[in-house]
Amino acid sequence: MSKKSNVIVEHLRRAQMNDLLAAGKRLDGRGVTESRPMKIETDVIKKANGSALVTLGNTQVIAGVKVQVDKPFPELPDKGLLICSAEVLPLASAYAEPGPPDEDAIELARVVDRGIRESEMIDLKKLVLIPGEKVLAVFADVSVLNVGGNLFDATSYAVVSALLTSKIPKMEVKDGKIVDTGKLMETPIDAVPISVTMARIGDTILVDPTSEEEACMDARVTMTTDAEGRVCAVQKGGTGTFSVEQINHVVATAISKGEEIRAKIKSVTGSG
Repeated sequence: MSKKSNVIVEHLRRAQMNDLLAAGKRLDGRGVTESRPMKIETDVIKKANGSALVTLGNTQVIAGVKVQVDKPFPELPDKGLLICSAEVLPLASAYAEPGPPDEDAIELARVVDRGIRESEMIDLKKLVLIPGEKVLAVFADVSVLNVGGNLFDATSYAVVSALLTSKIPKMEVKDGKIVDTGKLMETPIDAVPISVTMARIGDTILVDPTSEEEACMDARVTMTTDAEGRVCAVQKGGTGTFSVEQINHVVATAISKGEEIRAKIKSVTGSG
């Protein structure tokens, strides 16, 4: 298909979408604040300390958690490490290519990492073995299996679910040396952050946008909240803007949807 034909198709798609939105409908029949069906499976990677497979509509993401002894960041000698990484597998999308993570994958990992880190989901101080020298490092590695829109939320839910079901090695310090006891312990969880991504198309704000909706959106925002309704992290995308009224709507929606999704994740993972 030529570039001109692509532009025409995109224009027609956007026009159709705007007509539906004017009637309060979406291409897939959902309401504007309705998320796609979500399925969560945990303990899907037996060699990982924790893992989860999340299917959100047509988007599918798998996350694995690995814990090992490492050095703390020099500026944070009294805290363990939490590092998230993400890759979009070549078969996940027609636009994905083999090789190092591109800018989109790097942004994906950073947004998910920030939401979890700023919520203080894990008490990193409890991961310290020898202050300033040895700590436990929690690595959350994500692979996107299929791209169907809203990778931010699907990835965040996968990482959060993997962390909630993870077990970390119990280490002891003897004579200044780290000794692995061979036992496992609960990961020190203090919060369950939930990200909610919304797209603005014209004057309408949609929760959990599909790939088609993302292609037509004017702007996007991903907001992470905790169980107390505190906004922990925000990431905006796209060239468009949000009015003050729209931002207030986004905050209220992120909190209410966060409660709904948090309850589902906690029920699946068996967390309190």
